[in-house]
This record gives sequence, structure tokens and C-alpha cells, in this order.
Amino acid sequence: MRIAGLIAASVLVAGCSHSVGGDAQRTAPSLTVPPSTTRAAPSTTSPTSTTPARPPGEGAPIGAVIAWVEAGKPADPGSYHSATRDGDTTQLGEDVAFVTPSGKANCMTDSKYSAGALACLVDLTKPPPRPDDAYGEWKGGWIDYDGKLIMVGRVKGDPERFAAGSGPELPYGQSLAFGDYRCRSDQAGLVCVNYAFQSAARFSDAGVQPFGCLKPSAPMPQVGEVFSC
Repeated sequence: MRIAGLIAASVLVAGCSHSVGGDAQRTAPSLTVPPSTTRAAPSTTSPTSTTPARPPGEGAPIGAVIAWVEAGKPADPGSYHSATRDGDTTQLGEDVAFVTPSGKANCMTDSKYSAGALACLVDLTKPPPRPDDAYGEWKGGWIDYDGKLIMVGRVKGDPERFAAGSGPELPYGQSLAFGDYRCRSDQAGLVCVNYAFQSAARFSDAGVQPFGCLKPSAPMPQVGEVFSC
């Protein structure tokens, strides 16, 4: 009986040991973690402004004036070699003519009589007064600009180059290159630079604003106002 009891106890222990070992070998179910979702941060960059800057003001360095003029949309020079008066068109050859959209500045070069220098008829609100020594038809808004000298107000009985009329319109925001010059049209006025003398000027109904080497100068005979380098 004692031997039989020991055998039964051994069988019971063996059965329990097998059961525990089986539980230890079981693999726990795996947990799947969903991937995290990353959202892009909203952009804080402001849209680039396309509004053109106003022309440089009084005392601006010539480099800034040239950069502003050159920033204008280039106009096709080939479209500005003619002038029209009363429906009749005159071909100007190598000369250039243009007018601002407001009609307040009508400009033209003259290679035959002034070596291609620029002249403009500007509708000035307060043109310079006629000098005492000026005899003949006074044109207070006639402006000659050859790069080193600006003369405002001239005695001009003969319309000279402007007898041909006016050139095509130079739209606001566009710049026209010709000879030593480049001019940009703007609502605040027409700004022209002369590369040869590193000078510039803004022509508007308010008057002439010089840049670069151009400074107010002593009066000249039969000229209303003078700026020179």
C-alpha cells in the first residue's frame, strides 16, 4: 500500500509539472501600434507683393535711381521710332519719341541737331518765369537733357523736333532704353537716367528733380532754370 501511494503521488506531480511548463511556453498576443500621423504646419509666409515701389525721392543715390529705372518692364525700342501729328506719321530713323499715359511729358531725341540728346515738353504746374533777356516765344515746359546739363524753359519759336508730333505711349511701369538713356514711366513722373554721366532726373508737373552729379546751377542766358554736373 505504501508503495502504491508513492507511485500515485509521483504521477500527480508529473502531470502538474507538464501543465505549468505548457503555460510558460505560450506566446503572448502581439499588440500592433498604429503609426503616428504627422501634419505639416501651416505656412506663415506672406505672398510676395507685386506692387512697384515709388520712384526714389530727393537726395537718393544715383545707384538707387538707376536700379529703380531698370526694374521697370522693358519696352520694345523698335516701337518708338515714329511720331504722329494730326493723323500723319513721321518715321524718325534712329531717333526715339514717346509720351507718358497722362500726356504731361512728350519726349523725343534729335540725332541731327543735338547729337541724340533728349528733350521733353512737360506740362509744368509752375514753369520757370521768362528771364528778362529772353526774346521770342517762351516755352516754360521745354526741357533739354544731355546728361551733364538740364535746361528748363527755353525760347523756341520753332517747334524743331516736336513738329513731328508725339511718339507712342510708354505705359506706366515700363522702361525704354535708347542711346545713353533709359526712361521709366510712372504715375509720379517720368524718370530718365543717363549712363554716360551717371545722372538722372524726374520730370513731372511739379517740376524737375535732379539726381547724381546734377545740381542747381547759375542762370544761363535765355534759360529759365539750370541743373549741371
